[in-house]
Amino acid sequence: MVINLPNQITLGRLGLAIVFLALLSWFNPAQLDQQRWLLQICFWIFLVAAVTDILDGLLARMTHSVTSLGRILDPVVDKVMVCGAFVLFASQHFWDSAHNINLTDVRPWMVVVILTRELLVSAVRAHSEAEGQEFAASWAGKVKMFVQSSTVCVILAQLAWNVAAAEPVRTACVWITVIFTAASALAYLRRARALLAPEPAQPNAAGLTPTAPPGPPTRPTDPTPGSTP
Repeated sequence: MVINLPNQITLGRLGLAIVFLALLSWFNPAQLDQQRWLLQICFWIFLVAAVTDILDGLLARMTHSVTSLGRILDPVVDKVMVCGAFVLFASQHFWDSAHNINLTDVRPWMVVVILTRELLVSAVRAHSEAEGQEFAASWAGKVKMFVQSSTVCVILAQLAWNVAAAEPVRTACVWITVIFTAASALAYLRRARALLAPEPAQPNAAGLTPTAPPGPPTRPTDPTPGSTP
């Protein structure tokens, strides 16, 4: 199978996502001041990966090379990047035990909301593609991805460059992300209901709905001996 240029860019973005998550998992909140450089590297890697996400989509549409592989692979890479980042943000990797606070303002229940949305949409997309129906990203999904990616960048930038004035912005971005994620889930579920609902039978030229052809006539049973005919 030949992999076109947009899909090659998507695969490269998957490699960047793996490197990003590996570096982010090394962060130790007890050494925040000593490891701000690590968060700065993670910020730039994530930013490059987010920009290439826009690039591969534009190339696919401009060159008319949108494929089923791309429709499936692109959102998978997005989920690896974003969901992996939020899982780490809510974990002990960003828990400041000295002050008993999370450095990112991301709560575990927020991650559950994000993961539930992504799993639901992935299941619907897989079923739709298996049935031969295209299930590309909608405007709600694109806005959601932009908001999530922006929030990851804001969190990393605020911690990496120690911008105290940006802490309220960071908190607001986290809550906006949760709201947009839940709203996009509802939009996708309504779209999936319309795609997966059985189509009603179409009337024929006479205006009648076709019905199943009648079965063969039932042969009358022979009267039993001694019975009255």
